[in-house]
Amino acid sequence: MDFGQVLTDGLRAALGVPAIAYALAVIGLNVHFGYTGLFNIGQIGFLAAGAYGAGISASLWGWPFPFAILAGVNAAVILGLLLGLPALRLRAEYLAIVTISASEIIRITVRSTSVEGVTGGPNGIGRWASSFYDVNPIPSGTYGFFGVEFDQRRLWVMLVGWTLVAVAVAVTWLLVRSPWGRVLRSIRDDEDAARSLGKNVYAFKVQSLVYGGVLGALAGLLIAVDANYTTPGEYQTVFTFYMYVALILGGIGRILGPVVGAMVFWFLLQATDVLLRQAISPDSWAGTFIEQRDIGQVRLALVGLGLMLLVIFRPQGILGGRAPGKAR
Repeated sequence: MDFGQVLTDGLRAALGVPAIAYALAVIGLNVHFGYTGLFNIGQIGFLAAGAYGAGISASLWGWPFPFAILAGVNAAVILGLLLGLPALRLRAEYLAIVTISASEIIRITVRSTSVEGVTGGPNGIGRWASSFYDVNPIPSGTYGFFGVEFDQRRLWVMLVGWTLVAVAVAVTWLLVRSPWGRVLRSIRDDEDAARSLGKNVYAFKVQSLVYGGVLGALAGLLIAVDANYTTPGEYQTVFTFYMYVALILGGIGRILGPVVGAMVFWFLLQATDVLLRQAISPDSWAGTFIEQRDIGQVRLALVGLGLMLLVIFRPQGILGGRAPGKAR
């Protein structure tokens, strides 16, 4: 076993673009579920709205890159309003149904051949973010430490991505410690009590859904910009459940919980993959039980087993549980 490779590959995944995108999306999900009590299981729909909003604006309408990004963010705002205005007047389970349905509708619609002239259909939209790389200030080369290395292209995306994560963490920390955030937590703990004190619970829920959705849109934009491609395969509903795994790992209702959870989730996912590939060599005992084609499913099963153990022995997550009425 080459545990050095396991460690370096795991760290590369924990610092890479997928982990950054998950951190952004899970920060938004934490605002929804951790601070407001909104059971949104269609967060991936906001990622798709952001990516396709920008991709269509840049490729079809020829908008400059910054304006395309704004279009993607606005698409998430519109989606949040379309979902929140009717659904948030109802019970929590209706929001879950609406959000997961909307995310599937978006994915199926954008991959439909009937709108291929706009969304690219199953092939997606390619090379709409090239201008982002034209302003890359990092000289050509490979950068890293202890074998964890990235080229200048990937490092530029990571630099922007981790900056977005830092800003999102700071803004969310300020918001949840503000009167607005205290109202959100009161809604989460006792919606009727918040309403009895004269708070417009419905309006605060809509605002929370839109804000968390915007963070999800930024995550979708980061994924699309990294690939310089927007494709429907990146926005499957199951990814929302992976985000909940990351949220539970880090700690629900904790400011840094989404970031820690996303990094740990991707570290475990990649490290498990490398371990399994090393373990199932033809002359090993594991090779008689597991084939190469089964590695993807087995590693998810192992990560799921780890999550089960975490929920049993430390249900509050890595960073611990939240204190009622107090942002951490």
